Amino acid sequence: MQSLRQCASRQAMLVGKQNARLAPHRSPIVLARVPSAKAGEAKAAPADAVALNELMEVAILAAEKGAEVVREALDRPRSISFKGATDLVTETDKASEDAVLAVLRKHYPRHALLGEEGGVSGDTDSSYLWCVDPLDGTTNFAHSYPAFAVSVGVVRGVTPVAGCVVEFTGGPHAWATRTFAAHTGRPTTCNGKPVRVSQVSDVRRSLLVTGFGYEHDEAWAANMELFKEFTDVCQGVRRLGAAAVDLCHLSMGVVDGYWEYRLKPWDMAAGIVIAQEAGATITTMDGRPFSVFERSMLASNTLLHQQIMDKTDPKTRGLLAANVDLSPWFVPPGYDTSRR
Repeated sequence: MQSLRQCASRQAMLVGKQNARLAPHRSPIVLARVPSAKAGEAKAAPADAVALNELMEVAILAAEKGAEVVREALDRPRSISFKGATDLVTETDKASEDAVLAVLRKHYPRHALLGEEGGVSGDTDSSYLWCVDPLDGTTNFAHSYPAFAVSVGVVRGVTPVAGCVVEFTGGPHAWATRTFAAHTGRPTTCNGKPVRVSQVSDVRRSLLVTGFGYEHDEAWAANMELFKEFTDVCQGVRRLGAAAVDLCHLSMGVVDGYWEYRLKPWDMAAGIVIAQEAGATITTMDGRPFSVFERSMLASNTLLHQQIMDKTDPKTRGLLAANVDLSPWFVPPGYDTSRR
């Protein structure tokens, strides 16, 4: 097993040169959704291919097992430690991840696994990479603030193809859950009912969400500026502190757009396919096609994408021009990102 820091340190060997991104004159931006399978499209199945519906069902089973661990801990005292000055981890994070990974290893012993707490395990020669956030929104959980979830997504190449997020809602004395699930080509559901992104087409009528990482660096400062700029032009900007929850809220039309720098694959994998199959458009914040290993993400209800990107694109290009590293990260060593 390799630690996440070891994984991150080898990214320069696994990604292309970033200098191409820094050119001052670039071709016009073309919005791109994460690719979905076209109706009737025939493709040769890889040797280790698994039916998408099966992948989704296993993601649901694994996420629900993790959620059982979280549910049992809701009203108990928290055992909290720190990964950084403000980055929390609880014993529940670790127990939930163990429960999730046990399900995945039982069903797919040869698949690759990437967990927030445990790092890389399994066979990185596999066509599939499971990205697990056993408790997205740990700080919220530690304070009993109802914005946290268990997130389980599976990626092929760089594209999430199936996933499940179990969101905890309500709060003390009123806890409940919502289960979001989707796979490529299948409409997103929440507790079994189809959901869809909003139809808001004017950013001045929108409610947006964003997030801030634990490192107060150049990207953090740029996002603080974006936060203010959007607050001045839309109906509000929320910051829940749980990326999987934000993407699920986008999928059901509760919010209309979401942007953030420096998310990790486990933060996004399940939420991306859930939002996409509900009608969302996903790109990087400067409009390039999205990969789950990217360090910037813009997700919207599609109608607002260009209006939001009018602000996120120049800010992101400014970071790149200042040599801020936004290249892909946390690609497991040996994992083939070219698979489709």
